[in-house]
Amino acid sequence: MSDDQKDFIREIIAADLESGKHRAPITRFPPEPNGYLHIGHAKAIGVNFGLAKEYAEAGARCHLRFDDTNPVKEDAEYVDAIKKDIAWLGYEWGEHLYFASDYFEYFYGCAVALIEKGLAYVDTQTPEEIRAQRGKVHEAGTASPHRARSVDENLELFKGMRGGEIEDGGAVLRANIDMESGNMNMRDPVLYRVLHAAHHKTGDAWCIYPMYDFAHPLEDAKEHITHSLCSLEFENHRPLYDWVVDNCPVASKPRQIEFARLNIGYTVMSKRMFIQLVEENHVGGWDDPRMSTLSGMRRRGYPPEAIRTFVEKVGLTKQNSLSDFALLEFEVRGYLNNVALRKMAVLDPVKIVITNYPEDASELVDLPNNPQDESAGTRQLTFAREIWIEREDFLIDAPKKFFRLKPEGAVRLRGAYIIQHVGHELDDSGEVSEIYCELIPNTIGQSAPEGIKCKTAIHWIACQEAIDSEVRLYDRLFTEEIPDNAEGGYISALNPDSLKVISGAKVEPSLAEMSPGTHCQFERLGYFCTDSEDHDPAQPVFNRIVTLRDSWAKKG
Repeated sequence: MSDDQKDFIREIIAADLESGKHRAPITRFPPEPNGYLHIGHAKAIGVNFGLAKEYAEAGARCHLRFDDTNPVKEDAEYVDAIKKDIAWLGYEWGEHLYFASDYFEYFYGCAVALIEKGLAYVDTQTPEEIRAQRGKVHEAGTASPHRARSVDENLELFKGMRGGEIEDGGAVLRANIDMESGNMNMRDPVLYRVLHAAHHKTGDAWCIYPMYDFAHPLEDAKEHITHSLCSLEFENHRPLYDWVVDNCPVASKPRQIEFARLNIGYTVMSKRMFIQLVEENHVGGWDDPRMSTLSGMRRRGYPPEAIRTFVEKVGLTKQNSLSDFALLEFEVRGYLNNVALRKMAVLDPVKIVITNYPEDASELVDLPNNPQDESAGTRQLTFAREIWIEREDFLIDAPKKFFRLKPEGAVRLRGAYIIQHVGHELDDSGEVSEIYCELIPNTIGQSAPEGIKCKTAIHWIACQEAIDSEVRLYDRLFTEEIPDNAEGGYISALNPDSLKVISGAKVEPSLAEMSPGTHCQFERLGYFCTDSEDHDPAQPVFNRIVTLRDSWAKKG
């Protein structure tokens, strides 16, 4: 990255390296294993792991550390899912995989050190009493009656907390800081609470657990993190972060720096909201392709390269803003346009019978695999007397500027002949059931002969080799740009058209043979991928990743 492209965080790091304060940045990505990662996390992942990559030659690194200090909400399932998501985005942590639970004894020792300094005390009031004494933003808090306990009494009580002698909610360890502070986080915050719950790593070894604001700075210090990068909501927590580092026996002093989190329109970025969507069956699970979780985006077919590019272009600032969902889709289209193989698929099929083509004849036609990449080569499709086309590509009462197939009109079959309408049949409901055409000889790769007007080409598949498939047309999960602001809440903003399932779509044979998670472009229809869970060559399933153009622009 050139000097004129540096954001404020990279400027800080560059100054620290130039001054000799650090030899290389050491960062960390510290997820809590209580849910799946979402697109918002991709920004933090990209920043932290990206800096390690930029300064790799100087010895930089990024730690993957799980802040697993709340056993009630955490699970090994989330640990595995988070690791999978980060690896999918293209980042590696190597040997630097850590857990807060690895440091539980260290945290306990730091808490004891604070008690011995008179900087922490055990409070045996009820949670409600403690909450009431905190005061308000413009009103000082009230000191706990237990604030003046002796060091020996506090040590004994804290030992009892660890030993299981106190029930849940019966006592907490609080920092002794300033109940009159204008920063509510500094009004004797809770450092430890009693919680008789099994931990996914330590089992029943502990019944007290540190609070995030206490554990996090100690983890950073123990791992010699140089720059602790976090989102803006932690800005008011920074004084407490520094207080913990300054008053505990730590090996290093990291610096916390905040940046604006990633917010994208037509999405939600809250684990609470994701949990509700899943538990109330508004979606099919954490990896539902409509979800903005990384697992959902992966299943839908979003390329990790496009997500990384999008995050880089959003950049790092100190100002919260809302990014346009269309920008993410633009990057997805741009990447897939260059790499996705072109395929034929007909979602709403109607049959054409080419009356002047022999019933028992067929021939192979060549089509490019990707016009953007000549090295991708070509593929062959069978042309025969009976073919499928999209129902919308034929209109009986066509408007003047309709250039596809219409009565007495002509159209080119992509990569094959020009055909001309000679008749059609309707079923009992008035729908077109079959179309009759004649091909114009010698028009493969040639212009239309004089007197024939042909201005466009449509896609098609020979009936004899078409494979029946299920196609899932995914769209944005919400109809409102900021779902949480919708009248009635974000659930009321759910898009009823976010998923349309098409059974009996016709696809070319090579599509059924693709492995799960493979990208392609259905010509003229959009970018799709084989579903990573349900796709099978015998029963192909395809997910629409994104349309060829922004279908929401005209709705704004």
